[in-house]
Amino acid sequence: MRVLIKIIMLVSLNLASLSAVADQQTLPSIQEPFPAPGFTLQGEDGKTYRLSDYRGQVVILNFWATWCPPCRYEMPSMERVWQDTKDKGIVILAVDVGEDADTVFEFTGDYPVTFPLLMDLDGAVISRYEVVGMPTTYIISPDGMVTHRAVGSREWDSPVLLDQLKAMRTPKYK
Repeated sequence: MRVLIKIIMLVSLNLASLSAVADQQTLPSIQEPFPAPGFTLQGEDGKTYRLSDYRGQVVILNFWATWCPPCRYEMPSMERVWQDTKDKGIVILAVDVGEDADTVFEFTGDYPVTFPLLMDLDGAVISRYEVVGMPTTYIISPDGMVTHRAVGSREWDSPVLLDQLKAMRTPKYK
């Protein structure tokens, strides 16, 4: 519950990101990459997802919620990236924080996506990452290192971001 209160307080900060999204089309590097905290979560589709299953690929790990306007804003562009890159070594795992499968399913009626929508019902996963607002997205290298963090929404299918993501497919950390 404490995690959800923090997120609600910070969502107002991210509302400003909608107007500034054009200026944020980069993925800021983390100065000292660190091993991605592992997790196992249930998907809205009923499947079980483990971060470790995606070792060797670039993982776009997005923390979001259905009530978050910037999160909704970026979902269509994330779907376009997913369609373009899902078989090319880049995956998207979108972790909904604190909501159940029915809520997430209802959301997909307005924002249809085909990438995995995972549910962090108790906030256990989000608490292992330094999430400062919604949405927050981490990029995990094929070696399992967290290398980039983006706070606020992005146009994920912009040429700048696509080029940056595709360049990350080669492992660099061990």
